[in-house]
Amino acid sequence: MNPTPDNLIFGIRTILEAIEAGKEIDKIFIKKDLAGDLAKQLFDAVKGRNIPVLRVPVEKIDRFTRKNHQGAVAFISPITYARTTALIPSLYEAGRMPFLVILDGVTDTRNFGAIARTCECAGVDAVIIPQTGSAGVTPDAVKTSAGALLSLPICREHNLAYIVNFLKESGVTIVAASEKATASYTDLDYNRPIAIVMGAEDTGISPEIAALCDETVAIPINGRISSLNVSVAAGILIYEALKHRTA
Repeated sequence: MNPTPDNLIFGIRTILEAIEAGKEIDKIFIKKDLAGDLAKQLFDAVKGRNIPVLRVPVEKIDRFTRKNHQGAVAFISPITYARTTALIPSLYEAGRMPFLVILDGVTDTRNFGAIARTCECAGVDAVIIPQTGSAGVTPDAVKTSAGALLSLPICREHNLAYIVNFLKESGVTIVAASEKATASYTDLDYNRPIAIVMGAEDTGISPEIAALCDETVAIPINGRISSLNVSVAAGILIYEALKHRTA
């Protein structure tokens, strides 16, 4: 059996105490049929908080720990997530031109960590991820990022479409990366408030988010393989943007 992760806590009372103590909870897994007064207290405690809760079979929870978990386990986040709606005004007030990366459904921890590392090196202001359906800031992700996730602002948002619309209303141009685009990534002017959207490793950017983007660009592919790894593609676009912004 795999060792219990260092950031894992288990048991409903323990999780409740962590929430009440203001700990940043990355994710909670709850047994599908969990019920009772304690379970109700837990659900009440997460209401209005930016904490993903997943209903799963007990077998999945047993894979995390065989100890008395009471049908609930949670992972403590090593960081405090930022909020996009607070970050953008502060960037403008500081005289900065926002430079953001949005990850729409990037679930591979290593890709997430690698993208964060590139973002930190290139001076990206923040990475925005959805609350569910995304890799989180786990110890493995932090390691892959070479520690970048501990210093780079990460915004985890419940409604990604709402946040994209907020960015647009705040003067940020939303740029989607897609192999189906006709425009090349080198033809775009990145020297303005901008957010680069990278999609899931297998399906790309979701239709809902793609429809909100202002520009869509592609990286030319001349080989037999039809697409690049998402972290590599992100690195190409981020450094193309950096070239424009520092010219």
